Amino acid sequence: MIMTLAHYMPLLIQIVLAVVFAVAIIAVSHLFGQRAKSNQFKDSPYECGLIAEGKCHPRFSVKFYVTAMLFILFDVEIVFLFPWAIVYREFLAAGIPILTPVLFFLSVLIIGLLYEIKKGALEWEK
Repeated sequence: MIMTLAHYMPLLIQIVLAVVFAVAIIAVSHLFGQRAKSNQFKDSPYECGLIAEGKCHPRFSVKFYVTAMLFILFDVEIVFLFPWAIVYREFLAAGIPILTPVLFFLSVLIIGLLYEIKKGALEWEK
């Protein structure tokens, strides 16, 4: 099979459009953007056109991080359950007992959740 320029034309058009689009965005930003070196608003964080109030990096409570880590933990465990739900019928058809291991996995999750509730890890205000 002989490859001609016509076969590569869509790819070349896409590359040219990407380069033109990138150069156009940079040019428009340079033409219409703030260019003054002594502009007090240029180096400040943008908050809907208003002057920023307070610190740039406020401190977060440890409860925020604990809640985020617990969310990620349970989210990853749900990702492990998703493939099981997809192939459940195939395992039943093959006669493979899969319900017992999954119930054990879910019981470990429930015990962990009950432990977190008992310790107050999910209470935002304490």
